[in-house]
Amino acid sequence: MSRRPHSLDVNRPSTARLAALLQQHAEASRYWIAYSGGMDSHVLLHLCAQLELRQTGLEFSAVHVNHGLQPDANVWSAHCADVCRTLAIPFTLLRVDASPEPGQSREEAARNARYQAIRSLMSPRAVLLTAQHQDDQAETVLLQLLRGAGLSGLAGMPQWAEFGPGWLLRPLLDVPRSALYRYAVEHGLHWIEDLSNQDTSYDRNFLRQQVLPLLQQRWPGASGTLSRSARHCVEALRLVNGRAEDLLRSARHPVRDTLRISQLTLFDEAGQRLALREWLRSSGYRMPPARTLQRVIDEVMRARPDRAPRVRWREGEIRRYRGELYLSRPSVPFDRSPIIAWNGETPLQLPAHNGVLSAAEEQGAGIALKFWQPGRISVRYRQGGEQGRLPGRAGSRCLKKLFQEIHSVPPWRRERFPLIHIDGQLAMVPNLWVFEPFAGAPDARNIKVHWCFAGLGSACLDLPSAFLQNENVLK
Repeated sequence: MSRRPHSLDVNRPSTARLAALLQQHAEASRYWIAYSGGMDSHVLLHLCAQLELRQTGLEFSAVHVNHGLQPDANVWSAHCADVCRTLAIPFTLLRVDASPEPGQSREEAARNARYQAIRSLMSPRAVLLTAQHQDDQAETVLLQLLRGAGLSGLAGMPQWAEFGPGWLLRPLLDVPRSALYRYAVEHGLHWIEDLSNQDTSYDRNFLRQQVLPLLQQRWPGASGTLSRSARHCVEALRLVNGRAEDLLRSARHPVRDTLRISQLTLFDEAGQRLALREWLRSSGYRMPPARTLQRVIDEVMRARPDRAPRVRWREGEIRRYRGELYLSRPSVPFDRSPIIAWNGETPLQLPAHNGVLSAAEEQGAGIALKFWQPGRISVRYRQGGEQGRLPGRAGSRCLKKLFQEIHSVPPWRRERFPLIHIDGQLAMVPNLWVFEPFAGAPDARNIKVHWCFAGLGSACLDLPSAFLQNENVLK
């Protein structure tokens, strides 16, 4: 879907301007309107209803999220349903649990729960319309400025953005709140006043109630000026992002999704920070504080070769091994003591969210049927000193050396690899090796054991998917 700039008057909301924006996504199958019941979203809802009356082929639906945080939450939901019924807009009510997690603000928890619920409604050709306006954008830029944000934060909220399998559009982003209020009064709209918006203990409310009105007394166009600065930052950000992608591409290992320190050190510190930020962003991590990235440069990249440095924050950690940086979710202590009996037939859920083992009879390298079917199968973890002999090779090899030399598996990941034993003897490391005497003929039907992580918790996300994708790992 392409995005093109518009040139219509943005001083007041209008169906013509909304139609022009929607035309940029003319192939959209459906438009969802995020309707809270407040003035802003009511204006958006009313504009969509008027537009639908004038144009055919546009399908609008409203979605309201009940967070259950306010005593009148159910009354608000009923009000939204009544308004949508009057405007002949289909209405969907979603109820969510918006309880904050440790270290998370109530506002952030509610926002995340709201967007996660709405995301479940989206299809590849759907567009979510939200009612953020120019004053919201100004508040966002001020908040980010006061937090010391870089270009990404100062760029504020984008008008178009990917959202789940579809898109998100903020069609009122260049319209001031005062213009929305005039529209609401002129059309006799009735909306809900959320009293929590008056609570200035929240940073955004403090800016809205105390700071922006004062700024606008001195500079009447302050909101528009701050929004214009955000657009300038967007343009600069595009250039910076292109540079960051180039730097990351040159430093990234093509298989392990690590960063090669030898390449990173060719960049100046600004380039190193750019590459690190792009690595985190492209890997699905929220950006940690700038001081965290500086610690990665100072404490991990520059540490002596004999050290095993690690920088950890709430969402993740970065370690170094053999000249490469590894990114993962925060590691947790892992108990390697269990010995787990397995019938070898039904999938085995490993403890501590360590994945699922499944066995299947397939053509190709694997454990010979004559060993698998009568054998006592157990799953264990490394205790140290394990050895195995690979097919076609003389002598046994230490498992530690195999992990190091063949796949360069870092030490903190080796402990999570399950080891298949038959009658007490090491027979296989799933997805990697089968050991003698258990290896079947490569051209025969043998037992292949697969170690799968799909759908599991974050404790497993640090395990390298490349090991599962390599067709030649069973040697």
